[in-house]
Amino acid sequence: MADLRTRLLAESMGTALLLAIVIGSGIMAERLAGGNAAVALLANTAATVCGLYVLIELFGPISGAHFNPVVSAALALRGEMPRAALAPYMAAQLVGAVLGAWLAHAMFDMTLLQFSTRLRSGPGQWMAEAVATAGLLLVVLRAPAGRASSLVAAYIGAAYWFTASTSFANPAAAFGRMFSNSFAGIAPASVPGFVMAECAGAVIGLGLHLLLQPRAVQPAPPNLVERSGD
Repeated sequence: MADLRTRLLAESMGTALLLAIVIGSGIMAERLAGGNAAVALLANTAATVCGLYVLIELFGPISGAHFNPVVSAALALRGEMPRAALAPYMAAQLVGAVLGAWLAHAMFDMTLLQFSTRLRSGPGQWMAEAVATAGLLLVVLRAPAGRASSLVAAYIGAAYWFTASTSFANPAAAFGRMFSNSFAGIAPASVPGFVMAECAGAVIGLGLHLLLQPRAVQPAPPNLVERSGD
């Protein structure tokens, strides 16, 4: 694993590119879909799945390719990354998310600094974010060696469609998308609910992972027949 400064650069770059992919493909999809929201979401999903797979493959060997504060927190809690690196990782991810939004705006000749007006709120969407994040943590923690990139990308692609929230599953993504008044944006007022739901989902996902861990089987005591034959 690279030194901390290099890892933070990789996390920031990776998160920025992820947000540029999500927001940029959303802008392009909305412009080309002719008002058909299903077609726009399908295009947005396809770009995100492909881009996320490439980014994990590219940055995974450098920083672990978390791009997500709750993933970093879970791995730090499990001792799979130094806990002292958690706060810098989170800061790099949040900064990268905002830079990614600005990059998408620049590529599409939009105003760089803007805030979303797209409200995303309500119990159904919060539950969807918890489910999406719990599933993501399960995939991250239980993916066979060498298959995390494809499984994470496939899961996020599926969750775009089976969750009511289109699966942010990432506090950094919610934070960055707050700065884009586009197809992929989220209003600032809606972000706290999403982040709390994502954190709750991460705890649930980690708990489910622990429940699925194999447990040592204690040998059963000898039964009465066996004891009588001693």
